[in-house]
Amino acid sequence: MSAFNFASGPARLPDAVLARAQQELLRRGADGACVAERPFTGAAFRAMLAHARQRLAELLALPDNYRILFLAGGAMHQFSMVPLNLLGHSRRAAYADSGYWSRRAMAEAARYAEVTLAAQFAGSAPLAAPPLDGWQLPAGSAYCHITPNETVDGVAYPALPDCGSVPLVADATSSLLTAPLDVSRFGLIYAAAQKNIGIAGMTLVIVREDLLQRPAPLVPTPFSYRVQAEQHSCVNTPPTVAIHLAGMVFDWIADNGGLAAMGEINRRKAAQLYAAIDASGGFYHAPVAIGHRSTSNVRFHLADAALTEAFLAAAEERGLTNLRGHSQIGGLRASLYNAMPEAGVAALIACMADFMRRYG
Repeated sequence: MSAFNFASGPARLPDAVLARAQQELLRRGADGACVAERPFTGAAFRAMLAHARQRLAELLALPDNYRILFLAGGAMHQFSMVPLNLLGHSRRAAYADSGYWSRRAMAEAARYAEVTLAAQFAGSAPLAAPPLDGWQLPAGSAYCHITPNETVDGVAYPALPDCGSVPLVADATSSLLTAPLDVSRFGLIYAAAQKNIGIAGMTLVIVREDLLQRPAPLVPTPFSYRVQAEQHSCVNTPPTVAIHLAGMVFDWIADNGGLAAMGEINRRKAAQLYAAIDASGGFYHAPVAIGHRSTSNVRFHLADAALTEAFLAAAEERGLTNLRGHSQIGGLRASLYNAMPEAGVAALIACMADFMRRYG
């Protein structure tokens, strides 16, 4: 019996990447060093960094006026770094509330800026992303921040808002690289690595070059997008092993059809799981409106919440782990990132059907 990890993050890595990592990461080269030991100022690391950056640019069809930064830390660091780097002479920033993580980003930004609520999601079932019209963007807004996929709530934007000349900023931690993306619609995208990029400890920032001229005077040097761009993400010691793993993941995506193929497979996986939920006659329930359901994080509940622990135990007996919902919400959540094979979804659906036969 195969085991499948449905964790929201740190999440499953592709099997082929794990196999390659076993061969490469801890093996000493001719220089006497393994990947974890090589200095970030050396030619070997710089070549690996350049490869990862180029491969990602190719996957995203990145326009020439964008820079890729590989930064230490997680997405929560960016909740502060975005306003510190993008406010410029403005004191205003707009944020859209689409769920748990957008509210966390908004609360942090309020320490540095006058935050305007640009749009708000429906707070009662069925849950939905904010409507795409009628957004409030006050004059002088430095940027508008969205979380296009809410990992906790299982809510995803069906399309992007039109913010006019205001740069659109996105926390794409749980959605980047799961499908094709028009980067030119954004001023800045950031994504922590532990979903579809690699291991925890690194965050990607993709930023339009004109926005690099806005950092606050007192922003710490390692947190300055402009300085990191000028020094190719090497102002301080970067997360070298995490970048190496990320490059392997980018290679794996490219070797398996690129983002178009990832998008098709991810839509198919999510459609199969949502269909099983919707066909259960209410035994299982997905609280997010059709059209707003995440393909990355499928949130669902049992009609009888008292059965949740029994379901989790039954799933673990089958090797299906980390299906418990977020502590703030409860219920169940299956994260179907790129590395989750269709066999894992099929195994979960079979477990759900068997559990319903026993308890329905």
